[in-house]
Amino acid sequence: MKIFFIILSLGILSSHSFILAQQVDEIIKKGNDLYKQQQYEPAKAAYNEALAQDSSNTIAKFNLANTAYRLSRSTEAIKSFDELAFRYKTTDEKAKAYYNKGVVLSNQKRLEESIEAYKEALRQDPNDKETRENLQKALLELKKRTPPPPKKEDKKKKQQDKKQKEQPKMNQKEAEQKLKLLEQKEKELQQRMQQQKKTGAASKKDW
Repeated sequence: MKIFFIILSLGILSSHSFILAQQVDEIIKKGNDLYKQQQYEPAKAAYNEALAQDSSNTIAKFNLANTAYRLSRSTEAIKSFDELAFRYKTTDEKAKAYYNKGVVLSNQKRLEESIEAYKEALRQDPNDKETRENLQKALLELKKRTPPPPKKEDKKKKQQDKKQKEQPKMNQKEAEQKLKLLEQKEKELQQRMQQQKKTGAASKKDW
């Protein structure tokens, strides 16, 4: 009843809106045909023409964002998909916007951001198989890029090497003093060994 009342009350406006919507749809269709033919610049012009007549048309905005991506204007495309995801009312529309954002980010090798976009798309539509597959691919790619954690032995060796490097190097004078000290200790050791030999020889008896 409520809808029926609005249509009757705004009959003239509805008729005008219907004609405008038809015109906009025709322009979008033209843009879609050009997009499929990979004529992205003319397609962009068509979508902009549609938006000039109906600035709130989300279909034209969505396809325009796709065209921006095809024209290597990734930053522009990502911004548009973010705006659409915010404006969309249904979870299905939001999921598509986040999914496309994830694709753009993946192609830019911005894997962490693309993973978050795919996750957000799955929050909106948990049953989307393609989004789940793309998420898995991005996670595997990120895992390959990230170096594995060092083994405990390698870590211990690095710490020892670091400790050795941190130890202050001896100057020439200190090195000479240390060498003399070692020579003195070796001399004393030899003297003690000789003394022990003499003592052992004196205490030996014939039986």
